[in-house]
Amino acid sequence: MKITPNIGILSALLRITCGLTILSWSTAKLVKFPWRDSYLVASILGAMKVAEGIVRYCPIVALYDKGQEMMHERKENTDENSIQQMLPHNPINE
Repeated sequence: MKITPNIGILSALLRITCGLTILSWSTAKLVKFPWRDSYLVASILGAMKVAEGIVRYCPIVALYDKGQEMMHERKENTDENSIQQMLPHNPINE
């Protein structure tokens, strides 16, 4: 799997900033309330956003792009004959 940057510089900077903000907030709360798992999840998500910003690769964006590519290929390969084969037979219209 080839990982190439799929987000821009501005988006990467925004992800780093928001990720560090979430990470610092959640770790400060985690120090006060170590039994709350929600702060641990928030810190993991914040760290993930920081990593996405540094690497400039987002797996969600890559998944969306791949889905759009597949839909575009499906539209190109679909002709009228294959559509008729997919539809159920309706004897009333004959």
